[in-house]
Amino acid sequence: MYIYIFLVWVAALFGHKKARMLMQGQRKAMDELRTRLPHKAGKHKRVWIHVSSVGEFEQARPIIERLRKELPDVQIVLTFFSPSGYNLRKDYSQVDLVTYLPFATRRNARAFLDVLKPDMAIFVKYEFWPAYLKELNRRGVKTYSISSIFRDKQLFFRQWGKPYLNLLRLFTAIYVQDERSVRLLHQHGIEHVQVAGDTRFDRVHATREQAKEIPQVARFVQSGEPVIIAGSTWQPDEQLLARYISENPGVKLVLVPHEIHEAHLHQIFQQFEGRYVRLTEATINSLDAVRVLVVDTMGMLSSIYQYGQVAYIGGGFGVGIHNTIEAAVYGMPVLFGPNYKNFREACALIEAGGGRSVKNYREFKDAMDEALANHETMGKRASEYVESELGATDKIYNKLFK
Repeated sequence: MYIYIFLVWVAALFGHKKARMLMQGQRKAMDELRTRLPHKAGKHKRVWIHVSSVGEFEQARPIIERLRKELPDVQIVLTFFSPSGYNLRKDYSQVDLVTYLPFATRRNARAFLDVLKPDMAIFVKYEFWPAYLKELNRRGVKTYSISSIFRDKQLFFRQWGKPYLNLLRLFTAIYVQDERSVRLLHQHGIEHVQVAGDTRFDRVHATREQAKEIPQVARFVQSGEPVIIAGSTWQPDEQLLARYISENPGVKLVLVPHEIHEAHLHQIFQQFEGRYVRLTEATINSLDAVRVLVVDTMGMLSSIYQYGQVAYIGGGFGVGIHNTIEAAVYGMPVLFGPNYKNFREACALIEAGGGRSVKNYREFKDAMDEALANHETMGKRASEYVESELGATDKIYNKLFK
């Protein structure tokens, strides 16, 4: 941990934007906790929920909102590790305080918990910080892992990984996404584990019910031509999409890139050679004249999926795909790149017949042609899979708070 802190400090010193934001957040975390933490009165409980970034926040969100609705006197403190997650949700109104998690040293863990004094701690998915888990255990605080998932290649299960495996024994209970994780943990002597599912399915289902109308997108798709919604794309994804659109003049594309800074947008515009319009500059005439709508604002993707027949999810040619079920819940086929095998829902979508993975343009073209031709059948399979996974929020909430 000290080596990691040093490397972050060096990166920040040399101008790495995310590292600089992380160091700034770390410096203010304890002061923020001391000055903004509400007074803990009477018998009211305080629940600490820790997430890494935006994706894990979306898994915690159904639990937070259920807790706020049913037990409004409970104080909820939400911590982030990632600057991107913190900056996006620092004003989230359903909790009493949002702050950074101080770096996980023994000294920081003691100082943080001395001030916070939680009655319960909840870590989401892949968050296993030794210093915090040991200190929570020493203080007798009930501590849970939710929506977690385990694979045999993780460090817990390697020959040299026993110290990390022993960390899992410090949890009061572990609520995992699937039976495979239960069997794996049982094989290694971790018994306090149950299947509860993934709360993200409940979240995307609720989001679909609250989808907003976006007039520019509605106008763009009103001609009735097939529409691809490409979400959270990176440059390799955009190259495939640009070629496909150039070869298929009867298809429209709504492109929602993962990064919307001007340098990346300029790369996108070059690939589409004038056949596009930016959402922020769209007019009725321009929307009717182009085949590509580039969404250059944040926070709209979950509602935009309602306007398409097929979804393509970016990230699969990099570190991993983004959120597939956010599209699948609308009853549309979901395509993505080759780096998907660590994502349980993507594997399940392929198995259910509602998703396809592609490695190159030839596979992309074949998969996209099939998905557009059979979008109703494949989309029904995708939405049925999402429906089958609902209910994790009820299970976890009832276990922890009832």
